[in-house]
Amino acid sequence: METPDAAVAEAIKASGESTLEKATAKAKETIDQLFNVSLNVAVTGNTGSGKSSFVNALRGIKDDDDGAAPTGVTETTMEATMYTHPTMPNVKIWDLPGIGTPNFKAEKYLKDVNFKNYDFFIILNSQRFTQNDIMLAKEIRKQKKNFYFVRSKIDNDLRAEEKKKGFDEQKLLSKIRDYCEKNLEDVGEPKVYLISSFDLEKYDFEILQNTLEEDLPDHKRSALLQAWPVCSAESLEKKIKFFQRMIWAASFASAGIAVVPLPGLSVACDSSMVLLFLSRCYYSFGLDEGSLSKLSEKVNKPHLKDMPKSKLFAAMKDKVFTRVSSSAALTAITTVELLFSLLPGVGSAVAAGISFTTTAYLLREGLNDLAETARSIRKEAGLDIA
Repeated sequence: METPDAAVAEAIKASGESTLEKATAKAKETIDQLFNVSLNVAVTGNTGSGKSSFVNALRGIKDDDDGAAPTGVTETTMEATMYTHPTMPNVKIWDLPGIGTPNFKAEKYLKDVNFKNYDFFIILNSQRFTQNDIMLAKEIRKQKKNFYFVRSKIDNDLRAEEKKKGFDEQKLLSKIRDYCEKNLEDVGEPKVYLISSFDLEKYDFEILQNTLEEDLPDHKRSALLQAWPVCSAESLEKKIKFFQRMIWAASFASAGIAVVPLPGLSVACDSSMVLLFLSRCYYSFGLDEGSLSKLSEKVNKPHLKDMPKSKLFAAMKDKVFTRVSSSAALTAITTVELLFSLLPGVGSAVAAGISFTTTAYLLREGLNDLAETARSIRKEAGLDIA
């Protein structure tokens, strides 16, 4: 481990500030954004376009799970309905009524659904985009917010064509994309994202995710990165790197070094901050029971849920809350000593209090442990070939 002074100097450098006081202030702001900044995603489009299934997919749940947005041929969204992300309560996905229905005319649609509530709009359609979609996009642009066209149910299109002679998946996808984009020429040169809500790893879902990250301000990007489903090895690694960049701020916050003069820096650790940080990693990497169950079912490998994992993973699986809230201290794992006992190389020095250096070490080791567990699960699932 680094010496306390060297570790703090490195953390100050990571903050981009010049002094301990400024770095501490920035750490508080960063941690608040990490755990508390809201993100409101609006999903709209024609009735029957698969909005509810897409909402459920963004939340990482199946259509028949408890709390899922209702789907089916008889289900029609009649009012803006908010669905909280199951492990990120500050992220909310809104299932909006279908535009152009008798009750929701395009010209007054945005007022009806409380336009100002949302950070961006996803305009969904399972066939061709209509004049109502174009009108809506133009009005959103006037209000200086972003919209994204998503062509849903791509898996249905492919199944309908795959038995035909000369079937070529890539040619069909290009044909669908070109057709949609040509249909939307009135709004400039919009990009259309082809998506299957039942298989986010395929087609354009990750491209959409990357575009959203580029377009969102930094504090909103933090919420998106934590909540968005893991759809590839690249998306998992992006999440890991994101949390690695946050360690300096969590170390400042959990060790409380703002009130501790240098050198020395030996203070009691705020175990709830450490646990909250690692719990966010746990859920964001898709290690919770719901995510693992969905993955094992998808790849038809039931043993994924029960394969041997680290002591840290086991402790979190058995004891952390099913929903992480930053408004209350986590009490599920009662002491930081337990976490130290699960990670190698720390020892029992924690009993009397720990330094900033040890806090940062604990966060790094815990993050690396959970990251390796997530990688091994994806490898065992056959999703990422080494």
